[in-house]
Amino acid sequence: MNELSVPRPNNLDAFWMPFTDNRYFKSNPRLLARAEGMSYFTPDGREILDGTAGLWCCNAGHGRREITEAIQRQAAVMDFAPTFQLGHPIAFEAAARVAEMTPDGLDRVFFTNSGSESADTALKIALAYHKARGESSRVRLIGRERGYHGVGFGGMSVGGIGPNRKQFGALLPYVDHLPHTHGLKENLFAKGQPEHGANLADALENLVALHGAETIAAVMVEPVAGSTGVLVPPKGYLERLRAICDKYGILLIFDEVITGFGRLGTPFGAERLGVTPDIMTMAKGLTNAAVPMGAVAVRNGIYDTIVNASPAGIELFHGYTYSGHPLAAAAAIATLDLHRREDLPGRARAMEPYWQEAAHSLRGLPNVIDIRDYGLIAGIELAPRPGKPTQRGMDVFRRCFDAGVLVRVTGDIVALSPPLIVEKPHVDRIFGTLSDAIRAEAA
Repeated sequence: MNELSVPRPNNLDAFWMPFTDNRYFKSNPRLLARAEGMSYFTPDGREILDGTAGLWCCNAGHGRREITEAIQRQAAVMDFAPTFQLGHPIAFEAAARVAEMTPDGLDRVFFTNSGSESADTALKIALAYHKARGESSRVRLIGRERGYHGVGFGGMSVGGIGPNRKQFGALLPYVDHLPHTHGLKENLFAKGQPEHGANLADALENLVALHGAETIAAVMVEPVAGSTGVLVPPKGYLERLRAICDKYGILLIFDEVITGFGRLGTPFGAERLGVTPDIMTMAKGLTNAAVPMGAVAVRNGIYDTIVNASPAGIELFHGYTYSGHPLAAAAAIATLDLHRREDLPGRARAMEPYWQEAAHSLRGLPNVIDIRDYGLIAGIELAPRPGKPTQRGMDVFRRCFDAGVLVRVTGDIVALSPPLIVEKPHVDRIFGTLSDAIRAEAA
């Protein structure tokens, strides 16, 4: 691309940036102007190797011609059509493609526009399901400490990341939280699923004893908690959670916004971990982030109960103007075709051992206090600076960017999640640059 054709902003003031230190950024901007394959490029043409798949979402790499052309074709045919009391063929095709990938029995797909909307949609479906069954007392929603389910009031309420909640008051009522699974000394530097901590799922029994099973509608967890710094579930933990939910008639919701579409070496985390939820949320990799889109896959019996128990007319008073948007549906179909044709989950599985060893090669570096990995995800936890939590992680992030590699930090944890087309030289460069940045920061 001709460098002169790259847009250059002449004013940074108008855009209030999300999850950003706006004052620092606008004094020290780091801009991305285009993307291709495994890399971004700055306005002056400098390459930045993408170690985070954008924001956990560009699983097929950047600038995929097949997705771009599908969006262009659809835009030329029909730019928008409502899905309230109307439909268009491509939305139904996209839903069928998603249902082909989800675990058996989760065949009903509700489209949203983001992971946040998917989380709130899943929670509303859970409440509607119990009401349709005549159990209107089931209004309590259970999340988990350090969980992230987007920024809608429902997902934020069941979420458990403190800074995301503290500015916004009491949030939803009737919400409680399970303990997170991180921090057991026996699990430090575990490769893959850690051995200890399955018993932490038993905290759900305590919440049942406290509130009564008849008040609890659903439990929502991430199979692997990503945004909080890559917390991998202990062996047996999710199985135990599934069994307790079954015992008391509680719905289990998996937030697969990050773990879906090949990130763990299988279509969804549920398959890799051997536990099937009742409801599953997704977004990010669904369209390779080319057009915003999310979805909720629901067990057939939940859909049937809500629809069949309702009087004639609308069964679920919920939806979005852009649910099943034609351009997003076209992007999803093209993306899922790429996943199948190039076997992106299989590529992730094949690369996982090399990725794991590269991640754990950082053990012993200054201030590295833990390393976690699963699939093509890794979390490198750094000791916080005394009196300055998060600063060490941010300094490492900036050093890596300036050296030509994009990483993500959450607090003092470096999180990595490359596009699934990553190859060994990319892995070497990501971890080599990160190693240099950690050493330099400690010097």
